[in-house]
Amino acid sequence: MSSQISATAPQEASLARILIINPNASEAVTGAIRSSARGVSLSPGIEVVAVTNLHGPPGIETDDHVAAVGPDLERMIEAQEADAYVIACFSDPGVDRLRAATGRPVIGIAEAAYQMGAGLGGRFGVISIVQASISRHRARLESLGLVARLAGDRAINVGVTDLGGSEVAARLLEVARGLTDDGADSVILGCAGLGDYRLALQQALRRPVIDPVQVALAQAHTVLSLGLHRPL
Repeated sequence: MSSQISATAPQEASLARILIINPNASEAVTGAIRSSARGVSLSPGIEVVAVTNLHGPPGIETDDHVAAVGPDLERMIEAQEADAYVIACFSDPGVDRLRAATGRPVIGIAEAAYQMGAGLGGRFGVISIVQASISRHRARLESLGLVARLAGDRAINVGVTDLGGSEVAARLLEVARGLTDDGADSVILGCAGLGDYRLALQQALRRPVIDPVQVALAQAHTVLSLGLHRPL
């Protein structure tokens, strides 16, 4: 008897929709999210839409910001049907609550990035935008059981609304090199608005740099492609 596994004959793909939600009100960040999404190869029949929470703060930088956008995200998911949702803020605001509220897959970009960093082997470092984010990141890592894989978390101390500044690239490289000194084998960009810097930073560091929006979108795509979500 042959042990060869034959692939199932391909069938015409039905359209699936992945909605990426930017929880803050910055259209510039949503633009960076769209740019990141274009760098992910998806199967035919997958539609990706990125939207902005116009009722949110300009940037999510405090615990109060994280708590405040939860109800906004619930309303957006109720109003805009999709097969899967990506919450594009590195604090993963409301992700657990949203999963309980909908039968659809809900992917938090921080969780997806941490899982990718762990999957690459070794330890990962995180580039935070502000110092206040670091404690939230650690709490999320503790909830995921991944603290042991963290080499370090360092802030560039640049607010969400200033991520397009001329000095950001140099500051990212400086902080990333500090993380490699900490023992990081890969580096995670700790904000949805940093994706445009990924390739240049990876080339300079000569080690993997993870854009959380890209890996979260890829994870949502995989969940849908393999039928791993709960049936409704």
